[in-house]
Amino acid sequence: MTTPAFGVQTIVLDLPALVGAFGARCHEAGIPVDAGRAARLARALQLTRPVARRRLYWTARAVIVTDPGQVRAFDAAFAEVFGAAPATGVSSSHATPRSHPGGSDEDLGDGAGRGAPQGGAEWSLDGVPASRDGDREEPPDVPAPTVASDEEVLRAKRFDALDADELARLYALMRRLAVAAPPRLARRARRARRGDRIDLRRTLRGSLRTSGDPIALARRRRRVVRRRIVLLCDISGSMEPYARAYLQFLACATAASPAAAGGRGNEAFVFATRLTRLTRALHAGRPERAIARAAALTPDWSSGTRIGDALRRFNDGYGRRGMARGAVVVILSDGWERGDPGLVGREMQRLARLAYRIVWVNPRVAASDFAPRAAGMAAALPCCDALVSGHTYDAMAQVVEAIAAPRRADAGPAASWRPAAAEPEAEDEEPWASAGWVGGYSGSSVAMPSGYGPSRGRTTPGWSLH
Repeated sequence: MTTPAFGVQTIVLDLPALVGAFGARCHEAGIPVDAGRAARLARALQLTRPVARRRLYWTARAVIVTDPGQVRAFDAAFAEVFGAAPATGVSSSHATPRSHPGGSDEDLGDGAGRGAPQGGAEWSLDGVPASRDGDREEPPDVPAPTVASDEEVLRAKRFDALDADELARLYALMRRLAVAAPPRLARRARRARRGDRIDLRRTLRGSLRTSGDPIALARRRRRVVRRRIVLLCDISGSMEPYARAYLQFLACATAASPAAAGGRGNEAFVFATRLTRLTRALHAGRPERAIARAAALTPDWSSGTRIGDALRRFNDGYGRRGMARGAVVVILSDGWERGDPGLVGREMQRLARLAYRIVWVNPRVAASDFAPRAAGMAAALPCCDALVSGHTYDAMAQVVEAIAAPRRADAGPAASWRPAAAEPEAEDEEPWASAGWVGGYSGSSVAMPSGYGPSRGRTTPGWSLH
């Protein structure tokens, strides 16, 4: 009797059908196997080419098993599809493959191989030797390293350090800002079931159905609308690094503004040596084209700064005609004035009598040693309700909060604002000057005159509101 010669037979399997059937069997066993994980298993089998059952076992287990509690169910499903699971020399419920460079599949045939620990101990999932009764020492918690995303980096990056690509991506973030002013009562009224006023016209019209007897009283209530937001942005040479980012903020604030009573919406202006209205330019066409068109309409871009002249032109041409009456005025400037600081103070007083609230956005506030040394900033500060920093996208949240803040009866423009830890004033201290260094305090503390200063808004650490 002759013995047939030993040979090797290559079996070509239908890989999609095999992976689909095995994935379905694992899913029935309680392992969450979806289509994506099945596709990764098919890709892994193409790369590893499992010529032995052991290699097939570890390849499939590395892809499908994601939790130590799934090992027992995976072994049962593998045994039903491919036969009994190969001996691994490790615990069936808490095991993980050990890498053996240069070793073959036969090297892992039993627990006495090179992958087994010395002394008959078991290897747990964490690679820590454990005793046979299952007790093992928990490994120390090691914090996983994290990398900030591009959006997180952009949110915390200063506007003056952004390049052209980052400025283009900044507009998508600016559109997320919900810029809204506090509500106000409009003069016009609307129908309301429980209004505080009686609608005589509707009441008399309804009385015709009851022989002239006004049985049902129709009522009206004043409409509640959003206040207008007027934004004035400084585009002078000192503000040029921030100007393009602030133009995006102006475009988002004016484009997303709901029309108030009478069809009035938010308004946008820029100024350096002259005042330019950009509301229509920012509303026209695509956002990037609107911003480019607005920049082209400003002949004084990156020139000198005349805040007082710009405020006087705004008050004479727009403010007293109704645009600033009851509105929230936002001024984005560092306060550097080349003209007369006294003119800035007088025009700010005129604007404060018209506006509901004045918010001053100064990117220099973020500095740890900030103090209102600039002449224009010092002259305008007593009339401001809030002084905030808008040097980054995250800091723009303070601007939005200051715009939406309601005006309290006891915190108008004349409310006091003093440092958190103010030193006693010296007897020979100079009086308040509108165009020079203010106070004699170190760090970010600012000596404010009694009865003047912003009432709301967060600034640098060490500043507080009273």
